[in-house]
Amino acid sequence: MLSAHSFFNLSSWEHSELIRAEDHVWLALKNLKSHLGMQHYPELTPALIQDGEPLRRTLVYYNGTLLEARDFTIEYGDATKGAMKIYHDGELLIGASVIMAGAVLAGNHIKIGKGVLIEPGAFIKSPTIIGDQTEVRHGAYIRGNCLIGRNCVVGHATEVKHSIFLDGAKAGHFAYLGDSILGNQVNLGAGTKLANLRFIKGEIAISTPGDQVKTGLRKLGAILGDYVQTGCNSVTNPGTLLGKKSMVIPNTTVPSGYHVDNSLIR
Repeated sequence: MLSAHSFFNLSSWEHSELIRAEDHVWLALKNLKSHLGMQHYPELTPALIQDGEPLRRTLVYYNGTLLEARDFTIEYGDATKGAMKIYHDGELLIGASVIMAGAVLAGNHIKIGKGVLIEPGAFIKSPTIIGDQTEVRHGAYIRGNCLIGRNCVVGHATEVKHSIFLDGAKAGHFAYLGDSILGNQVNLGAGTKLANLRFIKGEIAISTPGDQVKTGLRKLGAILGDYVQTGCNSVTNPGTLLGKKSMVIPNTTVPSGYHVDNSLIR
């Protein structure tokens, strides 16, 4: 009931060593920092990216090389749908990514996938992995120890701390995610907050219909199964687990604990 395979389809997940089907679903958060520490990160060109400073010009990242965008033609379509196009001398560069002027990359452990768009004002701390065809939008704040999958959105004024997005997960507008996991194709309504720290200090336990299961974690936000949707301005209490295809009505505060698949929370 609380194992990862109960919440997520992991058949195409690239980081199978991090989220194992038989483990308690929150164990991936315990192992996230060490997992990111074992990854290989490319060396981004120091002459073009100054650590912790806003980019002075838009860059194209292609085949492991950073290049100034002034020599390219860029069509800023929806990156999550593969509609962003980058051309050089009329040739379409498959898999090229764009880091726009004004974005800030802090630290040397940041990996950027293919077809990624990072917009002005985004602040990304190391270590972070950003998967293929993901958008990090204007004003996003990625605080490090974050793993963002493919075709995801980290939206405007969204803050993400020590969290995991599986493929297609979207936090598009004014969201907060602390110590949380979003399953495949999860969508957070504007203003969703996934709170991660209780007022009363101590280990977070997950309430189930028959028992309470200790997590060994002092901080645990929400774990949202595949296809979960939250309405605008909804809030989850620390230690909330939502089963697949559950829905949260706008302006709702979700009680902590385990909620079965297809729950409607109002």
